Formats: sequence, structure tokens, C-alpha cells
Amino acid sequence: MKQAARQARAENHLIGLVPTMGALHEGHLSLIRRARSECSKVFASIFVNPAQFGANEDLSRYPRPFEADVSKLENAGVDVLFAPEAAEIYPPGFQTYVTVEGMNERLEGRSRPGHFRGVTTVVAKLFEIVQPHYAFFGRKDAQQASILRRMLEDLNSDVELVLCPTVREPDGLARSSRNAYLSSEERGAATVLYASLAAARREIASGTRDALTIENAAAAVLREEKLARVDYVQLADADDFEPVARIGARPAYLLLAVFIGKIRLIDNMLIEADPVSGHPACAL
Repeated sequence: MKQAARQARAENHLIGLVPTMGALHEGHLSLIRRARSECSKVFASIFVNPAQFGANEDLSRYPRPFEADVSKLENAGVDVLFAPEAAEIYPPGFQTYVTVEGMNERLEGRSRPGHFRGVTTVVAKLFEIVQPHYAFFGRKDAQQASILRRMLEDLNSDVELVLCPTVREPDGLARSSRNAYLSSEERGAATVLYASLAAARREIASGTRDALTIENAAAAVLREEKLARVDYVQLADADDFEPVARIGARPAYLLLAVFIGKIRLIDNMLIEADPVSGHPACAL
């Protein structure tokens, strides 16, 4: 892989990398298309990273349809696929981890201790191996993207992170590999995440700026679904993910983590001031 990356750089290609854990869906493919449109060489990785799974999480059950994934990547125009074994990334005696202090302890980090340390470590290794000019991630994992961006800044990296819009099903459910775990009843119930964000958007459109009122509007919708169990509903600053008391000039996210049955799903809504009117604009 390093040889392929060195050759691409020697030939003055602009390299884009799309890191994945496989089980590819339209969200991943949208990242490939974005990379294809902006870069002359597109690398993708498939690696189910054990370091980002907790003790009670679904590492062993995580879907691994490798042949189908390879076909999708080929059809999408990926030039180079990197699909290492775990021992290649974490060889015997491995002891070095990358941690972004503070940010990795909030929201997802609080609910999933050690998760972001696993993410930042494997992404740092992928960046060292491939040395891309650009790396493409989806906005559904907004906190992850912000932590990775901080890592890149703190380590003086030349890699530029490109954050792409969330891809949704026609009924609003954010595309996720974990959606495949949902039963038909749970799949119907999972639309409550989008419905709760839509309720918060209506609350904001009505003039509400108070964070607690907006959070309560979203949470009230989630409580109506009997299969849903809320982990968190939080309005947070889009840069450091600290809680905010009111919507202001700085961008913010309304972030959700919800169990539908035993399956934990996340989603979010970006809230930014409209450059013309100055009023909050919400992007789902």
C-alpha cells in the first residue's frame, strides 16, 4: 500500500482517501463520488477496527460482506483498496495510541469509553500509510470528524479533512451499516430519530433559541416511540462539542444517540446562521 501511495505522489496525483469499516452503503459511495470528483487517485480502506469497539459492543457481529464491498468500490471508481488484517495495523507488542484530550470524553466518548482513541489511532495510521491530500468523512459522525480535524491540526498534518452531507433513506433515516441489524418493526421505529430532529427544526423556526427547549422538543418525540431508549439529546458547539445554552452566531449541532431495541443509532442536525438573514438555518 505504501508503494502504491508513493507512486501516486511521484506521479503528482491528488490523492483522496475514504476510510471505511466495510458493509458499504450509499453514504460511503457518496464519499467515493465526492473524492472521485476532486482527486485524480482515490484510495479506500476497509478495516473493522477492533480498537474502537467496547467490551459490550458488536465487533464479532459487525457485517463483513467483503466481496460485495469490493464490487461496489470497483463500480464507484476506486483506484486502490487497502484492506489490512488486524495484525498488520496492531502487530504484537503494539503500544502507541493517539488521543485528543477533552473532546474524546464528551457525548459519544462518554457513552463509549475508549471509542475515539481507537478511531484517532487507526486513522492516524491510515494517513501515515496512504499519505492522502484529502480524506472524506460523513457528517453523521460529526463529533468524530471534529476530533479528527483537531488531531490533524495538533499534529501539523497536511491532510485536509472534507466533511460531506449525511445521506438518508427516503423516510429520513440516516444511512448506517448498523441499520442492517434492525428488524422490520425496529426499522419503522428508527424513523423517530429524523422525526425528532424535524420537531427541533420547527421549534427553531418558530423563534426558539433556548437549548433546553429545543432539546425537549426533540426528546418528546423520541419518548413517544416505545422501542426507543434515549442515550442523549444534546445541543453542542460544532467545534469543541461543549454544551451550549442558546443558539447564537457560532455553528452548533443538535446530536442524538438512541437505542432502537438493542441497536444504537446516532444522528444530528447542523445549525448555522444564515449569511443573509442571520437567522438560524438547519441542515439535516
